[in-house]
Amino acid sequence: MTRLDPDFLQAIRNEFSSTRHWIDRAIVLAYATAAGLAVVGFTILSEWAFGGFHALQSISPWLALIWTPALTAAIVWTTRRWFSGAGGSGIPQVMAALDPVMPPEGGSRFVSLRLSLGKIGLSSAGLLAGLSLGREGPSVQVAAGVMQHAQRWLGPRSGIDRRALLVAGGAAGIAAAFNAPLAGVVFAIEELSRKLESRSSGLILAAIVLAGLMGVSVFGNLTYFGRIAVPRLGWDALLPGLAVALLCGLLGGLFSRLLIASMTGGSAERLTRWRARRPVAFAAACGLLIAVIGLASGGDTFGAGSETVKLMLAGQAEVPPLYVLLKFAATWLTSWSGVPAGIFAPSLSIGAGVGHDVARIAGGDIGPALIAMGMAAFLAAVTQAPLTAFIIVMEMVDGHAMVLSLMTAAMIASLVSRMVSRSLYATLAEAMVDSVIGQRHPEAVSHKRPDEG
Repeated sequence: MTRLDPDFLQAIRNEFSSTRHWIDRAIVLAYATAAGLAVVGFTILSEWAFGGFHALQSISPWLALIWTPALTAAIVWTTRRWFSGAGGSGIPQVMAALDPVMPPEGGSRFVSLRLSLGKIGLSSAGLLAGLSLGREGPSVQVAAGVMQHAQRWLGPRSGIDRRALLVAGGAAGIAAAFNAPLAGVVFAIEELSRKLESRSSGLILAAIVLAGLMGVSVFGNLTYFGRIAVPRLGWDALLPGLAVALLCGLLGGLFSRLLIASMTGGSAERLTRWRARRPVAFAAACGLLIAVIGLASGGDTFGAGSETVKLMLAGQAEVPPLYVLLKFAATWLTSWSGVPAGIFAPSLSIGAGVGHDVARIAGGDIGPALIAMGMAAFLAAVTQAPLTAFIIVMEMVDGHAMVLSLMTAAMIASLVSRMVSRSLYATLAEAMVDSVIGQRHPEAVSHKRPDEG
């Protein structure tokens, strides 16, 4: 059977035959713009908040021993009292809302406009407390919450469902947070939808473009970490690069496994019971430990770690020898405390620390390259999303000359991580879905998913 070529004039008539169709498109584009602006506002508020913490540190570093645990406790109390779905990264919440077995009303417990506003305020408060967290994962939940709100204004024949809006919002959140539009597309495929349907691909791309434009209009067309000077990598870089990938894969897998055990109650039974009974007191204890770690590191483990990474790439960082271990512990305690907190930026800083340490031993002028490889490798190991990880780092450092190196490091680290741990985000999302299903139908907690055969 032969296919007829499309009739151009008929196609034009079809496009303009329905006013409602264009209204629906305008609504979606307006919400995509709003999602981008929400992430921009989140970025500005986060930077202001961490600047406030620095101002407090300038008065006396020891104030963190009081300020950090007190504010951490207040954040957890507020989260549990009014924004129970805002705790944690934000990516598992979006994945849970996208799960096909999630009841329609259950998804609103994890993604909504109200939770987006709460996530912005509470994550920023975490940076004001000096906690080791990032805003990039939370930006996914923020943008998805804004985008899915568009559904209430769409017509019944729009052809745009809630799932497409959530995927588009999540991708736009990553694109705007990292100023990395290509990473947004890959993230939508690799983590959220597992495939890109033709009918929703245009929506996702439009959301990413508009969200990215909002970021560029405010911050300029700048890369996140500037542009690194990459020397010509020869065979002398093979062993150091392999060491970085393997170390990051092992550490990232252990980090992922530790987070899963902590967040799902699979380890330290006595501490888990205390966290369940006294969540606010537990959060205060975590905040105190984070403050102690921050003081021990000279302040390097406070916050997301982006400034430390920039100094490492510029060859100006004087991080302590145990920086990787200290940042690892501070990020784990931040997530375990129950505050709304992302792990993307801290993971990048831990991976950069690994690359920095290996570069110290290897010598030569390949330090910036090893640091970039460490960032891609550790992020890939934690998320087990190697394509997203290497593209994020490539766009953040303008490292197009390192495409193969970054890709190889991310793939090796992800493979090693899969031998150590389950997928972090997928496991946490499944636990969230099970909690909703268990509350509605206790006998169906061990539900069988469609992709399990």
